[in-house]
Amino acid sequence: MKALPTRVPIIIVHGGAGADPSQAPDFREGVRAAALAGWRVLAGGGSALDAVESAVRALEDDPRFNAGRGSVLTRDGTIEMDASIMEGDRLQCGAVAALAGVANPISAARKVLESRRHVLLVGGGALEFARSVGIPECDPASLVTDRQRKRHAERARKPVRSRSTVAARSLPPRRPAARRASSRVASATAH
Repeated sequence: MKALPTRVPIIIVHGGAGADPSQAPDFREGVRAAALAGWRVLAGGGSALDAVESAVRALEDDPRFNAGRGSVLTRDGTIEMDASIMEGDRLQCGAVAALAGVANPISAARKVLESRRHVLLVGGGALEFARSVGIPECDPASLVTDRQRKRHAERARKPVRSRSTVAARSLPPRRPAARRASSRVASATAH
């Protein structure tokens, strides 16, 4: 029997667009940490889906990025977040939009995917679903950063369009079919 070729796990993470180029070293540090979080999942035998959720959670927890803590404020000065996650083997996806009061919307999106009842939940429906599946809530004010308050004040004077989204893609190592019960290709985004 011919041996399966080995494949090195791959995870690709981007931290969004529109950042100030002078802050690139800070953003690189955060992207590196997110990639490492996903890599550790893959290296430990986790699925691509687990890896991309872990990577995006790291970005959501890092106030330098426009996801989770550090999200851009709405016109009214609040945070409403979006996140989606896709699993390539089964062509499944889950997403939440306009979600407030949850620090890691990517985990809520993952639960939507796993429910197989929905593809996208929005606003109050997304929050109600997150509660029903045990996603922890947080004080929405804890997600607001000084950087985003300043941006919001500047935008109030001169509207600027946001184009920032964070994401992760993963392709874990090739495994024999008997060990391949989990996803092989996955993708996740948050904004």
